[in-house]
Amino acid sequence: MLKVSKEFQGQTVITTFEMTPATAEDLMEALQAAFAEVICHQPGFISAALHINDARTRICNYSQWASRGDYQAMLRSPEMRERNRHINTLCKGFEPVMYEVAGAI
Repeated sequence: MLKVSKEFQGQTVITTFEMTPATAEDLMEALQAAFAEVICHQPGFISAALHINDARTRICNYSQWASRGDYQAMLRSPEMRERNRHINTLCKGFEPVMYEVAGAI
């Protein structure tokens, strides 16, 4: 379960995907499959959540990792490189950004 805390010492990654409403469901299914089948089994994975906006034009993924290196190793795996090529065909683009938790209420 996701827990956002200022004391968290791992790596937080927020990825935003931009797409059209026509591809929103396909993209969400591809992301859910990637998490269920690959990502959540990777070393250092802690938790994640997927969010979609009302207009179905953006998906946001919030994930927590034990370290930046664990996240980067997952991205470099052959399975995720292949999946990310497919995911890229379903959206206008996506950008993972690494963050530190600066505060939580």
